[in-house]
Amino acid sequence: MKEPLPERFDDLGLIEPIARAVREEGYERPTPIQARAIPHLLQGRDLLGLAQTGTGKTAAFALPILQRLVTPTPPALRGPRPIRVLILTPTRELASQIADSFDTYGKHLHVRTVVIFGGVGMEPQKQALRAGMDVLVATPGRLLDLAGQGFLHLPHLEVFVLDEADRMLDMGFIHDVRRVIRLLPVKKQSLFFSATMPPEAQALADQLLKDPVRVAVAPVSSTAEKVDQELAYVDKADKRALLLELLRDVGMRKVLVFSRTKHGANKVADHLDEHGVGAAAIHGNKSQSARERALADFKAGKIRVLVATDIAARGIDIDEITHVVNFDLPEVPEQYVHRIGRTARAGASGYAVSFCEADERELLQAIEKLIRMQIPVLEGHPFEDRAPPPLRPGERVAMSPQAQMQARRDERRRAEQANRDRRGGGHARRDEPRRDEPRHADPRHGEPRRDPAAVARPAPAPSAPRPAPRPGDAPRPDGAGGGGRRRRRR
Repeated sequence: MKEPLPERFDDLGLIEPIARAVREEGYERPTPIQARAIPHLLQGRDLLGLAQTGTGKTAAFALPILQRLVTPTPPALRGPRPIRVLILTPTRELASQIADSFDTYGKHLHVRTVVIFGGVGMEPQKQALRAGMDVLVATPGRLLDLAGQGFLHLPHLEVFVLDEADRMLDMGFIHDVRRVIRLLPVKKQSLFFSATMPPEAQALADQLLKDPVRVAVAPVSSTAEKVDQELAYVDKADKRALLLELLRDVGMRKVLVFSRTKHGANKVADHLDEHGVGAAAIHGNKSQSARERALADFKAGKIRVLVATDIAARGIDIDEITHVVNFDLPEVPEQYVHRIGRTARAGASGYAVSFCEADERELLQAIEKLIRMQIPVLEGHPFEDRAPPPLRPGERVAMSPQAQMQARRDERRRAEQANRDRRGGGHARRDEPRRDEPRHADPRHGEPRRDPAAVARPAPAPSAPRPAPRPGDAPRPDGAGGGGRRRRRR
């Protein structure tokens, strides 16, 4: 028989300074991830947490970590504070949000938290590392840069948190994460949080965790229960006009729009601004100050719409988002779950609408297969007459010219990689031409290899007869025949 979960924060065994900070934030009842994870973390157990965005997992690890840090630093370590907690996150925004949470929940404690990420000057971060801290929240790239320069020392690390692990893999940080793990002491408490659990993430968790407690508060394919979802079939050229039409609804007070590309995010934000709708774009090409300003304006209500890419949006922690719009459907179905989880947070209800153009209909099928439901179709919008029809069972989407070009590029890359693998790391086999040999020469027989393109080439037109050389002309260096190329005189 399972033990009942704690129903109030007062039942979790938190010390008074932390419990007081929680009460001051207006929190009375822990979320499921908090109720299940905090008791185990207070006991020092490793933990594997599977939870969607907006479930309160930051507090689930921040509160027990802060309680652990109340233990005073040993006398032998007086001086600059040693780093006792390292939290690794994929994005700058998420790192800032976590650091803010530690400051909020630890405001009645003497705990120093520092956040480090790229895109800003390195000198203040070096000074912070020299001065010492209790909690370091960082992104992998900048952390490794500082470690390579000798500024990172982790011999006294007690807790390591890897947050948004699946996103780390999506962003290609897997090798950086493994390099960071090699810098850590063997004896430590390790926490691993992820919204989804692909095989690569499971392998990383197996490497990091020792006898972990597994806490899963929702199936990885489930969408937030209080999110009303709708789908609009629309032609690609009508997407921005349809977005403006939807924004005529005054109930769409705080709208998060997802774009697949950075350039697309800029175009959507600019289009909305031109038509009197306050909007800003946030993505990796924006400076840190521009991203922070856009987030602050969005939180304060100065702008109504924030247009983001998936990577940038993982750090957005705003409870009042009323609507999520998938301007482009995500290419990875699990991203749909992440996206619409941005609304209906903290017990509120929310609304998500997704645009589907002709080339995205197979992406829609993959999403509906993952979430095990068909998304209701929004009918009667002004651009419905030009919208693509749903796919019939077994029907495939014809590839667009851009998709065909990308497919050919991918095929060439795969062929080149297979050729490199066959050569054994770049050493050409005896039956393969070396790079410095002409492509038309067969190195095995010394005979010209037939050029396939030559079959389709028309024969060159006969050239006009050259005039006979005049007396006194120097002989031509390229032979007497008429087919040679004349050298230019200097």
